[in-house]
Amino acid sequence: MNLLEVKSIYKTYGTGETAVKALKDVSFSVPKGEFVAVVGESGSGKSTLLNMLGALDVPTAGKVFIDGRDIFGMKESALTVFRRRNIGFIFQAFNLIPELDVEQNILFPVLLDYQKPDRKYLEELLGVLNLKERRHHLPNQLSGGQQQRVAIGRALFTRPSLILADEPTGNLDTQNSSEVIALLKEASRKYEQTIIMITHNRGIAMTADRILEVSDGCLTDFGRARDVHKTSAACRTEREGDCE
Repeated sequence: MNLLEVKSIYKTYGTGETAVKALKDVSFSVPKGEFVAVVGESGSGKSTLLNMLGALDVPTAGKVFIDGRDIFGMKESALTVFRRRNIGFIFQAFNLIPELDVEQNILFPVLLDYQKPDRKYLEELLGVLNLKERRHHLPNQLSGGQQQRVAIGRALFTRPSLILADEPTGNLDTQNSSEVIALLKEASRKYEQTIIMITHNRGIAMTADRILEVSDGCLTDFGRARDVHKTSAACRTEREGDCE
């Protein structure tokens, strides 16, 4: 069953000769529990696409369905609640609240929704994220990798069906990047959450289940990452043979 359905999304900024077509007839679907990487050059439209999937921006035309719900067919008040309960966001800049400690940052979306926190699940997440010893530390007392793990915990804690990650390793070194990607893959597997991750790093993209590329507002589905790797390797072998 598909958790996400994107149907003929267009996004145009401006009008007339100055109009910029950020997305052009983008359509794809993602099954529940799949980990998808979206790659593309700066300005290609990939961040615009992520904003559409998270209902942070409205398309010029087209529809987005999450778990069968037409998100742009909802009233604004209903959409706000749906987004808070069904979509988790992970940003490159972490976006933690500096006055709140690790535990409070993770709990914040649930408390904002006036829900009772699941303390057992909190302890499980803190263990998975290796943050139990840091639970009462403020963001400025944490490393970049630790802050990103807190951001992941915050995104996971509401048990959203869809997680959108915008360059989650962009501010991290190689070791911390590997740890963050491993955590996202674990979330996809263990909690059956669908993850859409934007990255400019092709190596990181290869760790996903599937790779999509956005170029000049158009989307290409390259399929399973391991198949992309095999194709790339075959192309390299062919090129090397031509050079002999």
